[in-house]
Amino acid sequence: MRDVVMNEKSNLLQLEEHFYQLVDVDEPNTFRNLFPYDEVPKIAFNDRIVPHNMPDEIWITDTTFRDGQQSRAPYTTEQIVTIYDYLHRLGGPKGKIRQSEFFLYSKKDRDAVYKCLERGYEFPEVTSWIRASKKDFQLVKDIGLKETGILVSCSDYHIFYKMKMTRKEAMNMYLSVIRECLETGISPRCHLEDITRSDIYGFVIPFCVELMKLQEEYKIPIKIRACDTMGYGVNYPGAVIPRSVPGIIYGLTTHAGVPSSQIEWHGHNDFYKAVNNSTTAWLYGASGVNCSLFGIGERTGNTPLEAMVFEYAQLRGTLDGMDTTVITELAEYYEKELGYKQPPQTPFVGSNFNVTRAGIHADGLLKNEEIYNIFDTGKFLNRPPLVAVSNTSGLAGIAHWINNYYNLPEDRKVDKNSTLVQRVKEWVDTQYDEGRVTVMTNQELVVEITSVCNELGIVL
Repeated sequence: MRDVVMNEKSNLLQLEEHFYQLVDVDEPNTFRNLFPYDEVPKIAFNDRIVPHNMPDEIWITDTTFRDGQQSRAPYTTEQIVTIYDYLHRLGGPKGKIRQSEFFLYSKKDRDAVYKCLERGYEFPEVTSWIRASKKDFQLVKDIGLKETGILVSCSDYHIFYKMKMTRKEAMNMYLSVIRECLETGISPRCHLEDITRSDIYGFVIPFCVELMKLQEEYKIPIKIRACDTMGYGVNYPGAVIPRSVPGIIYGLTTHAGVPSSQIEWHGHNDFYKAVNNSTTAWLYGASGVNCSLFGIGERTGNTPLEAMVFEYAQLRGTLDGMDTTVITELAEYYEKELGYKQPPQTPFVGSNFNVTRAGIHADGLLKNEEIYNIFDTGKFLNRPPLVAVSNTSGLAGIAHWINNYYNLPEDRKVDKNSTLVQRVKEWVDTQYDEGRVTVMTNQELVVEITSVCNELGIVL
């Protein structure tokens, strides 16, 4: 019988009498009522509401070099180290980007790990992702890592159809592998693949209860990564599990007894919900959200790390030392060094994310940039707002574009009376007099401005 305990957040006595044991079914439960393959998946509700349970501390973990690297050409060792340096700066002195995970399969992977470890950073902590074998566990220990990720697929789709096992067989195999990891002295991070199509109370909770027993036995932390592998998770209050993110996190903390500090949410963006679901995981009791830079990952990608930096700031009211200007530096590095160009409308990093195009909006922005800019993007991202140039921009709009695009200091800014601005305005007017209907692109403007500057002997 469980004790009555005080809930420190609600200051109410709490009693949870539920005991969840493995339900070893003969046939897989594929939740066909929610996931009819020949129809769009269904979001159902039972209006069972669970309470918010924001942890005392929340953070971001990074999978750029693991899940992120599975969907693009592999990074070179030098690129990995450079990006790792950027992540260290972005996370700030409080280590809000807590960990970064690496493959250990190849010599290149291991070389990158060694070089990152040589940096001596406390954060992001270098962790690994390996195959579940004694040989690989020993490799983790030999390198000097304290933690590794282990794949433990948890839906019947995977257990029955991919692994050709029963739930009991899968659980026993997983527990055996995790015990081997603990015997090596390594802290396992259990990646519960496909959790949003799993039997939460028939498999996931009983399995996690057993993991907590192993943790107590070995006195080594065991983390749970809840993986929304197919992006089916939803954040709506009252939605049914296994699609309910609040329901999953509540089950892990309340019924499986997993501490918030040992729970991570790993989301995918198949239904455009990766960011909202990650934020929801924080709100309901997960300390960690696992992300990749710019959301680069399998299929539609992972939760974008840069998005969760700003989600953190909105929820906590502070960046806690994170240096958001590094986000712009990373976007530039990816474009120049890796050939990866962000889609123009991508929040925070796309070329058009803070560019105003509509004439009436441009007029407002020129009078006061707060009217049409989400925050001081010049301060936080080194990206002052821009006004797109068209036939309605006028001399002032063109001057504003030049000053901001070239980031000119106060003593070198141009105004609408400058010869450069007037010459560019004449060129723009000619374009529209000849029938143009679209706004001028940045590339076109740069070419024309460069030509005029060369002619007039002006250096911007």
